[in-house]
Amino acid sequence: MSQSSFLLYSHLPHLSGVYIFKNINNDILYVGKAKDIKKRVGSYFRKQTSDWKIDALIKEHASIEHIVTQNELEALLLEAQLIKKYQPKYNVLLKSGNPFVYLLFTDTQPKLLKIVRIKREKGSYFGPFIHKNDARRCFEYLTRTFKLQLCTSKIRGGCLNYHLNKCAGNCAPNFQQKDYDARLELAKLFLEGDYKKTIASLENLLQEYNKNYEFEKARNIADYITHINVIFDTLKIKFTERKYTPEITQAFLPKFNQADYAKGFYELKDLLHLPELPHSIDCFDISHFQSTSIVGSCVRFTDGKPDKNKFRRFAIKTLTQQNDYAALQEIVSRRYKTDDFPDVILIDGGKGQLNAVKNLFPDNMFISLAKREERLYTPLHPEGLVLDLHTQLGKLLVAMRDYAHHFAVSYHTLKRSKKTFNSSYQKLNSE
Repeated sequence: MSQSSFLLYSHLPHLSGVYIFKNINNDILYVGKAKDIKKRVGSYFRKQTSDWKIDALIKEHASIEHIVTQNELEALLLEAQLIKKYQPKYNVLLKSGNPFVYLLFTDTQPKLLKIVRIKREKGSYFGPFIHKNDARRCFEYLTRTFKLQLCTSKIRGGCLNYHLNKCAGNCAPNFQQKDYDARLELAKLFLEGDYKKTIASLENLLQEYNKNYEFEKARNIADYITHINVIFDTLKIKFTERKYTPEITQAFLPKFNQADYAKGFYELKDLLHLPELPHSIDCFDISHFQSTSIVGSCVRFTDGKPDKNKFRRFAIKTLTQQNDYAALQEIVSRRYKTDDFPDVILIDGGKGQLNAVKNLFPDNMFISLAKREERLYTPLHPEGLVLDLHTQLGKLLVAMRDYAHHFAVSYHTLKRSKKTFNSSYQKLNSE
């Protein structure tokens, strides 16, 4: 193994998580999961393999990033999420379709327990689960235990499954909707309840079936225990596709070595005619959804690295409708209420956004970067300067701007999901 290869993965931890191979252009080549990230990645360099994909991956990669997770199961879920989102060149599985499935208790009548891949309907979702078979066996257990199977036709005396105590009985004229809804609620509570007590109850039932030589029933219960254990383990970690947003953002941003950082800042100093080399930059961004749930963020970079102690999030207090200029004025004023100014303040936006805030603190250096054409506006470039993305300055400013944008979007998504939950909760209580 060459010294350069060793240095590429020597920083990785002996912890569970995902690892990301990237090429020189920061393109994602491969995403993998591991119980021990460092050990797993090291195996790529130590193995003498005939697998052309691994050989090609090793030759093409330029850097390796990682995200630490709580356990191996969470690493599996995060791996599936990243592969679906970024479609890495050397990944084959999990690239098409939705890799996750959910157990859904619908809100609309007739209320149902379903297995779904996409969150379209209103209701209570449990998951995500990566293995459909586990969800299917749990679904079968809940359907049988709480008698939730529904018929598609009406029969005077009820169907055969109804008389075998498997069907909910909606096929019969005397179907009790309230009883069915109550059983559905019990099934939901089962997934929300005491996992250890549930498994202990099933194991006692397993022993009873074996004791009575009811081996077929015992085999079914053993199968349920295996799959329900996976379901409970997944639910306990409370994984969501937003859980690792900050870590994902940082892992997938372009990385620079110290020489690149220094070169980028020297280029910025010369471009802005600054008296000294800038070491700190704040980046502001606004996020909203259809003019609602307006939020803002400020992310500080010190010597090119995220300074998380200086990150700020803002719920816009003075606006109820979209007005990016006024929103920026509010969050910039609030951020520097106690001074703490950086060397340069970067706004995500164009000339209008820059003009809206530059006079709030006229002694400070404000610049803005518009996504369209990656045009940079500064006091010396009022009509804008198109950044060369092949320069260290271009890469640096775009990476910082995009980081601030993702940070704002993650906060906005959180606020909007809380608003939706509170609205649904209030509606439920009013009914």
